[in-house]
Amino acid sequence: QVQLVESGGGSVQSGGSLRLSCAASGFTASSNCMAWFRQAPGKEREGVVGIDSDGSTSYADSVKGRFTISQDNTKNTLYLQMNSLEPEDTAMYYCAAAARPVCEAYYEDGGVDFFDDMDYWGKGTLVTISS
Repeated sequence: QVQLVESGGGSVQSGGSLRLSCAASGFTASSNCMAWFRQAPGKEREGVVGIDSDGSTSYADSVKGRFTISQDNTKNTLYLQMNSLEPEDTAMYYCAAAARPVCEAYYEDGGVDFFDDMDYWGKGTLVTISS
């Protein structure tokens, strides 16, 4: 049974940092497309970043240069290092995985999305940034 469990969310001031973790079980995260999404209050869910099994990444313009996705294969865990946080980053952050090695990301209006749906989702972790 595939499970994704996020952690690391919290409340920080603008300019601060957080590192989110996504512990995967039931499959090998590094062999599949993994991604982070977020959903702000009153807004639709949006893609933040995806990482292919070969390490290729696709970031939304709004987080480029501030967020970094990474994996620890020994722990089967995905991370999202978030620096220079802004109030606009306030959202529920979700980890997702696809049963395929390539995320098939595309860009539209500065955002990143994926041609095919993700197969597995975590329950999310809340990030709140105050000004």
